[in-house]
Amino acid sequence: MPVPKTQFQGSMVALVTPFKNGKIDEKALKGLLDFQLKNKTDVLIPCGTTGESATMSHEEHRRMMSLVVEYVNGRVPVVCGAGSNNTEEALGLVQHAEKTGADGVLVVTPYYNKPTQEGLYRHYSFLAAKTDLPIILYNVPGRTGVSLAPETVARLAKIPNIVAVKEASGSLAQVDKILSLCDIAVISGDDALTLPMIAIGARGVISVTANVVPARVRSLVHKALAGDFKAALKEHAALRELSEVLFVETNPIPVKTAAALMGLIELEFRLPLCEMKDENKKRVRHALKNLGVKV
Repeated sequence: MPVPKTQFQGSMVALVTPFKNGKIDEKALKGLLDFQLKNKTDVLIPCGTTGESATMSHEEHRRMMSLVVEYVNGRVPVVCGAGSNNTEEALGLVQHAEKTGADGVLVVTPYYNKPTQEGLYRHYSFLAAKTDLPIILYNVPGRTGVSLAPETVARLAKIPNIVAVKEASGSLAQVDKILSLCDIAVISGDDALTLPMIAIGARGVISVTANVVPARVRSLVHKALAGDFKAALKEHAALRELSEVLFVETNPIPVKTAAALMGLIELEFRLPLCEMKDENKKRVRHALKNLGVKV
């Protein structure tokens, strides 16, 4: 049977990875998952950019996937980050996600080596041919140095198990063109653009902000998807300050700082990431307090 193109939608969280003494903090991770499940987040996404996948070993990456899938145990879908700038390496991560029971994979465009559009097409089509898992394309040119063109998305959308694209280009025009060219679920990759993206046809967000205020992000998304844009705009306005400050320094530095202020995780990064400036940390604290979050 063909994979439904809208199976991943709503409020989806790009999970942070909690570390303690240089290792994945499994106890804190379970607490984060409980927090998301309690607040009815629709889809959980470990091992993405926000999860510091770039600093995890392959063993840790696989371990993180397995931990999340096993603990969630089918209560909500789990989509594992499984991207690499090496296609064979990405395949290994995709295959592990499938083996561990994930519901799908999020695959970022290959970074640093700047493939052509034909190279991007071949990368994704190769992976799609090797797995039965649904694949979410991930376009984030500010991180990777290459942008997945709408025409390439349209080519890839013809492949049955390529079901969605996470758009983090910051361009509503790009989203609009993708939707005009093909039938694929577009998912916002920018918290600040979630509402306008849904207004032109996106199906939800893969959110950084949802790590700390999941119920508020879910409220915004579900109201917008239901067509109640007046109420969604009110939530958007309430979240504006926090969504802005969570990107005042490189993600996930601010959101991990926020989670630590809330007592959800230890404040630990891996180099080359480091703690944020004191004045920015104060801004994070202020934004959380303004939303009624205890810090």
